[in-house]
Amino acid sequence: MFILQYSLKIALFTYSTKPRGSVIHTLELAEALHQLGHHVCVYALSKDDRGFDYPLSCDTHLIPARSAPTEMDALIQQRIQEFIDGLNQTDLDYDCYHAQDCLSANALAMLVHRQKIPHFVRTVHHIEDYPSPYLRDCQDRSIRVADRCFCVSDRWQIELWQQYQIHAPRVINGVNLERFSTNPNGLESELKTRWNLTGGPIYLTIGGIEPRKNSIRILQAFAEVLAQVPDAQLVIAGGATLFDYQSYRDRFFATADDLGIEIGRSLILPGVIADVELPALYRCADVFLFPSVKEGWGLVVLEAIASGLPVITANQPPFTEFLTDQQALLVNPEASTEIAAAMQAVLEPDRAMSLTQQSRSILSRYTWKTAAQLHLQHYQSLLNSHAGNSL
Repeated sequence: MFILQYSLKIALFTYSTKPRGSVIHTLELAEALHQLGHHVCVYALSKDDRGFDYPLSCDTHLIPARSAPTEMDALIQQRIQEFIDGLNQTDLDYDCYHAQDCLSANALAMLVHRQKIPHFVRTVHHIEDYPSPYLRDCQDRSIRVADRCFCVSDRWQIELWQQYQIHAPRVINGVNLERFSTNPNGLESELKTRWNLTGGPIYLTIGGIEPRKNSIRILQAFAEVLAQVPDAQLVIAGGATLFDYQSYRDRFFATADDLGIEIGRSLILPGVIADVELPALYRCADVFLFPSVKEGWGLVVLEAIASGLPVITANQPPFTEFLTDQQALLVNPEASTEIAAAMQAVLEPDRAMSLTQQSRSILSRYTWKTAAQLHLQHYQSLLNSHAGNSL
């Protein structure tokens, strides 16, 4: 186990205060590094002054983000410039500067160019297939200019080598077992009342309505289940995202209407979930459904397992990197009928119990403390490299 003998000053950068996967990764990593005795500050764009809806003991610094145009290239350009302007007005004195996304990485690249900071590293959670040349250039720059790239899965380690000839050390995600567990905290009945969660069973998915989350196929699979189990409910929680998926959302709601799925009764859309309520929401559900077509890792899968839920997810990396078919029902995410069959198969009590028991064995391998120690090892390697170059 790597143990750093002295304290580092570490700045972590994320594009939002809203609860998306890379943002949660940033915050949990920051806390774990802080608990190991390092000085950590999280820098984030914020459209309000409320900060993170997350319990933090490390420092934070919010950078104001104004209302932005709806055109995506202009929005990204504005957000990068806001990052640059905000950081230019800040005294930056850290050992390590670590971007968790394309926006903050582009801003840090400019600060390196202006010699305001000496270097930066970037975690590539996944690579997007942007239709816009401007967005592709932003993504490429954020990866190529970084002094080091990290990734969270074998899949994206391979993609970074194939697309960029960059060897990115793998760092892991974790799950906070102090937050996510099978132990009720009293909020469960309140949430069930608020959102009319009366279903038998309740299928939960988290991430909002968007193409990457496979929302329309989930809806089509759920319609097949409803035909057999009319009291079933599907809860799609979350939804905060930088991108505009309005056309996809329109298709989603048109599909729900065509399939006769009643919103508020069979389909529950609670929106972004408050941090304090999220663990209880998992415990309100019977099954966690996550046949996503593209993920960096899928933090919510670990959270669901820690909460005692059987999991249905996609039979592809990164999920197959840490789950076997004894630990989750692995399905073809392109086939709604296969998703529906798994949704019905998991209702068999012995099958559900076996999945939950088998999957819990993975939790001890994915801790934020281990993630923090891996990061410290790579930070030290970077600092040693720069010290050697300066001799």
